[in-house]
Amino acid sequence: MKALRLLRWSGSVLSPRTRPCLFHPLQQPLPSRRFLPAIPSPLQQAVQYQDRDRDPDGDLWGPSQDHKDDDLIIPEDMPQSHQQEARLRALPSPPISAARSSAKLAALHARLSFSPRLPIETLARCLVDASADPNPDFNNTSLALLGHDLYSYYTSEAILCRYPRLPTAVVFAAVAAYVGPKTLTQITKEWGVELVAEPGGEVDPGYLQCRRNDSMLKRKHSPDSDIDPPPDVGKRQPSVAAADRPAPEQKTWRRGVSSTTDFDDEFGDLVKGKARRPKSKEATTTVDNACARFVQAVMGAIYLHRGKQAAKLFFNEHILSRHLDVGKMFEFKQPTRDLSRLCAREGFESPVARILSETGRSSRHPVFIVGVFAGREKLGEGSGSSLNEARIRAAVGALKGWYLYSPLDTRVPSDVEGANARPWKPVLVDIGEIIV
Repeated sequence: MKALRLLRWSGSVLSPRTRPCLFHPLQQPLPSRRFLPAIPSPLQQAVQYQDRDRDPDGDLWGPSQDHKDDDLIIPEDMPQSHQQEARLRALPSPPISAARSSAKLAALHARLSFSPRLPIETLARCLVDASADPNPDFNNTSLALLGHDLYSYYTSEAILCRYPRLPTAVVFAAVAAYVGPKTLTQITKEWGVELVAEPGGEVDPGYLQCRRNDSMLKRKHSPDSDIDPPPDVGKRQPSVAAADRPAPEQKTWRRGVSSTTDFDDEFGDLVKGKARRPKSKEATTTVDNACARFVQAVMGAIYLHRGKQAAKLFFNEHILSRHLDVGKMFEFKQPTRDLSRLCAREGFESPVARILSETGRSSRHPVFIVGVFAGREKLGEGSGSSLNEARIRAAVGALKGWYLYSPLDTRVPSDVEGANARPWKPVLVDIGEIIV
């Protein structure tokens, strides 16, 4: 299998960048932030803050062709220390040169056991969110995009090869549990990364630079709102039997589970087209999104600087090593009907429920143990305080035993990449889940 080579277009990431504004001569306009922080009194009198005409429809999400921004002019008679302070305050994020002198950044680099081949300047860039610095040459947008695709690919192949019979809804829920925003936020806290109160050039580059607005999650969603509501975890895991039902906010009907591969993202959430940009000039983000992009950017940086083998090892140590009970993600509405359809599709005999044992039938707390059989083969077993409850639990156990089948020697496609890789061994490809 031929691997993709990204070195041709990754030069902007592999070489540490410097901000040219720090080396401009005096009296030359410098890019500044949206709001200039408060400056001590002597410096405040010397710095001239000029407001130019702004485009009301300006773009803060990427480089603009006709960029109009505030300019900061530094007089010649200003002290050298004040000049450096003014330059730092004019930057939306810390300069690259500050990465070498950051104790927090060095501690994070050592805590994650990164190789010296991964520059500390790149790690500092991973901590700069697009909401803090809209310039794509200095934020983590490109690295996060690469890391997002790598996380999705490695997680999907690991789940599908380990459990080849999982329903589509459960696959989406498992991927979200491994690399979803909530999980990546928890990983960020475990790494000891703290969020900055307000981003700027004078801030320690060891903090996660983002302009957060947690109140966005509390705003009620309306058709005129530019902010989409957070995904509902309960709706992300529909039952197999009701997967062809539309969500309440959908205007059209979904024609089966296969439509999720066309209209949903890797977490099973409906993609509503291109994300609309906020009307306000100040771009903000949530803590979960900023932390998720940071962890994704770290993955992209490792892939570019160290290669795919180091990236795969990092994924196995920090993501795939987490315990996930996939059996608790199932939700069956009518398990007995699903089991009957499954037996009919696979050519088994019709399932029959039989009482295996019971105790206390005439007491207040009886216990029944029921088994589901297809001929002489016992498919599942369950217990309950009534015969109907025990029969349903036995059917659920039989369905989970089928869907949670896992081969002994699992091998994913990414394992065959490289010079010393093992030969490829085909994996089981199931015909799909039960459609009722």
